[in-house]
Amino acid sequence: MTDPGVLLPHPLTGRPFASPVPPGTGWPGDPADTTTPVAATAADVHRLAADADLATLDAAVSTCRACPRLVAWREEVATTKRASYAGEPYWGRPAPGFGPSDARVLVVGLAPAANGANRTGRVFTGDRSGDWLYAGLHRAGLANQPTATHAGDGLELLGTRVVATVRCAPPANKPTPAERDTCAPWLHRELTLLTEVRVVVALGSFGWDAALRTCAALGWAVPRPRPRFGHGAEAVLTRAAAGGASEEVTLLGCYHPSQQNTFTGKLTEPMLDAVLGRAASFA
Repeated sequence: MTDPGVLLPHPLTGRPFASPVPPGTGWPGDPADTTTPVAATAADVHRLAADADLATLDAAVSTCRACPRLVAWREEVATTKRASYAGEPYWGRPAPGFGPSDARVLVVGLAPAANGANRTGRVFTGDRSGDWLYAGLHRAGLANQPTATHAGDGLELLGTRVVATVRCAPPANKPTPAERDTCAPWLHRELTLLTEVRVVVALGSFGWDAALRTCAALGWAVPRPRPRFGHGAEAVLTRAAAGGASEEVTLLGCYHPSQQNTFTGKLTEPMLDAVLGRAASFA
């Protein structure tokens, strides 16, 4: 275990940080500062998400402490650490969305990995799932480079934003329904703000269900019967647009790029490329 008071060098910048990283101390890409409000309850999440712009939303997400079990777990991992990362600081906070505000493609995953985004400070970064996802996005022309090692590594997404349904790393990668629901207003607000989105890629059944649940809550027209998840599944959703018009958004299903799926061949690179290429065609 690392003493949380001991400062360790960031692997890219060399700047020393505590684990977890306090807001506003210079971590690459940290959207928060010392004045960012902290959500301590589900009601706080609703209140802070309600009228936030995207930058304010990202900052508030990154300081959230509304789920005691998730806070305890993410911070325990940040101090106990995996042996191979014992010499570096861990972010140890929620992972906000990553990508531009005018994204036309939205990728929705489950949650940060305990030794991935919880360590690096950027969603889907620093673990095998992220390696697969960002390499695939690069092959589809939706990222400027194929690798994602740490916040501050130069990665940029092109017309694409990546989010997790639950923003904290959960024990055994399984958030509870209450934790999922507490976190939901962040995604609701994010999707409201991302007015240019034309396609949503749902990673796994959890991402698929979260996308459908969020879109229905926002008043979008969702097909009935409810579309079922599957790799390559498609559903057309309809949302209100400016001037009283409506616009279609396509929901695409993709197996989650977890090691369980990629090691067993349930998800292959050509399968991932087919879905991301389809997404890129809408963008």
